[in-house]
Amino acid sequence: MKRDYSYNPDFQYKHQSNPYHDKLVEFSDFVFRDNDAENLKGKWSAQYYKNDKPLHVEIGCGYGHFMQEYCLNNPEINFVGIDYRFKRSYALAKKLSELPHKEKNFCLLRAKGERVAHIFGEKEVDRLFYFFPDPWPKTRHHKKRLFQAPFLDEVKKVLKPGGEICIKTDHDGYAEWMQEVIEKQQDFECILSTKNLREEHPEHFLSNYTTKFEKIFINQGIKIKAFVLKLK
Repeated sequence: MKRDYSYNPDFQYKHQSNPYHDKLVEFSDFVFRDNDAENLKGKWSAQYYKNDKPLHVEIGCGYGHFMQEYCLNNPEINFVGIDYRFKRSYALAKKLSELPHKEKNFCLLRAKGERVAHIFGEKEVDRLFYFFPDPWPKTRHHKKRLFQAPFLDEVKKVLKPGGEICIKTDHDGYAEWMQEVIEKQQDFECILSTKNLREEHPEHFLSNYTTKFEKIFINQGIKIKAFVLKLK
């Protein structure tokens, strides 16, 4: 499958006069747009957070339900949320600006998940979350799925040894796709694989957080599929 141009060093974002690109400037103290965050590659702890806490990253933070709850419950970590949708990123930025943090332990990037190795330095990230991504169910759209070998190669660069990728999806087809990708690679150990997270692993921390989309799926009787991959 052809490698997405988004991975390339010279990739440039396009805005198409989207008004939310400019509106995000309102929150420039904790929001980065496009390639701006790439200036902090390898320097997130030293220059942005100014501490040595573990760095956790979420790709596709959506409406931010997990991000907000996780950051409030875990003040001992630094958190970077990444989302590509303009309007959704702006709505989330407004919510985050109203959180009662004395010291914000998070920031938000309007960026693409394919860019992780350009945003973060070698062995800079402790844990990465990837929850309920667009499954691109039609065969002709499978090439748009983020979870592929090139993406794992990029994540491998930025994760610390023993670092984890935590994944949840409602979509059976995408879960099967992920399983096939996992089985073909050798850099990560799959320490959790389940087709029914809450019934099979109710005590796992992934069962303690429920995103907006996840609530909808659970109410519809859809079982949540999950994986946790650990970098060898």
